Amino acid sequence: MTYEEALQYIHAVSWKGSVPGLSRITELMHRLGDPQLGPKYVHIVGTNGKGSTAATLSSILTRAGYRTGLFISPYVIDFRERMQINGEMISREALAAVTDDVRPFAETMTDLPTEFELITAIALTWFNREGCDIVILEAGMGGEFDATNVIPAPEVAVFTNIGLDHTEFLGPTVEAIAATKAGILKPGCDAVLYPNLPSVEQVLRDRCAALDVPVTVAEPDCLTPLSHDLDGQRLLWEDRVLHLPLLGEHQRKNLSVVLAVIDRLRCRGWEIPDAAVTEGVAEVRWPGRFEVLGREPLFVLDGGHNPQCMEALLEAAEDYLKGRALTVITGVLADKDYASMFDRTAVLADRFFTLTPDNPRALSAQDLAQWLGRYGKPVTPCETVAQAVRLAMAATPETGAVLAYGSLYLAAEIRSVYQTIT
Repeated sequence: MTYEEALQYIHAVSWKGSVPGLSRITELMHRLGDPQLGPKYVHIVGTNGKGSTAATLSSILTRAGYRTGLFISPYVIDFRERMQINGEMISREALAAVTDDVRPFAETMTDLPTEFELITAIALTWFNREGCDIVILEAGMGGEFDATNVIPAPEVAVFTNIGLDHTEFLGPTVEAIAATKAGILKPGCDAVLYPNLPSVEQVLRDRCAALDVPVTVAEPDCLTPLSHDLDGQRLLWEDRVLHLPLLGEHQRKNLSVVLAVIDRLRCRGWEIPDAAVTEGVAEVRWPGRFEVLGREPLFVLDGGHNPQCMEALLEAAEDYLKGRALTVITGVLADKDYASMFDRTAVLADRFFTLTPDNPRALSAQDLAQWLGRYGKPVTPCETVAQAVRLAMAATPETGAVLAYGSLYLAAEIRSVYQTIT
């Protein structure tokens, strides 16, 4: 099997969409010899902040000398981003080989696994074969019935910012969503919580108490802001200065979660020197999240796509882009709450260029342009990403900025096109 054949196989229509339940992934992993029982884990769930939290933890633990796996969802640029060891994506050859090995076990199941379950099985098999000491495992959409929950009790169960998203699967309220995500808790693990709403925290605390799981709520005030610019943030942590390349106040809060996890891992016997924290934080990269692609004019890319992301984006834009003429490139999925998204962010824009994301659920560039007309700003629908990027850059003065946001499905293509054009 070649790499291209592996991707085609993984994305084949024979695998179902999103079907809750652990029976399929449990059976598949058992057929494979239960490779998920090999490494230790940090399991991460939440609505926002999972990816950057996972990436930072991976960077720190790699610097501490551990062979560290990282599983993320979704990817931004390359499918192989989904599974990494020590910051290196799985090779094309390795992905093809592991997929080929998993294939006969998956195909002979009576109840076929979903695509995400197949990807999870491939990743967990690879991590075990490669002798990972610990894997930073980001859940897909849920918690209790997410395929990643096939693992044994993790070292630490991490709950990032929880908000309303995927309500048709996870529940109509943040408390119901928290209860679903609390399903990753297992006796023997520790729990670390992002400082969520009190009602959300109470749901998680109650589940922890029932399972006798120790709880730590991260404290953003453990990090004192010293300075920030487009190159990153300088933060005082105890007696050390940390340089965080990720931009935005929300990333400071996410880093406080990371530091709380590091503390719990240390208490469980993991040796993580302060120097590994300093170096790991400084080296973390997380593409597509308020990422500066260029400076002439300033071009920022953000894959935010729900109201919570928009709050973080608005805060970062007001902080880093205030006073600049702002050109927005955007595209959205029709089933997203884009009204709330643009009601909060449209005030910052001087003009819009709209695109149609490459997704069957996409809202067309023309329909989005017509809808955005309510804000009284110039709007131009575009046929291609290249057209939008070129027109936006031409319309933006040197002292202005281009901000591309609205869909992760567009982020990779915008990033690629921008790098080609410039």
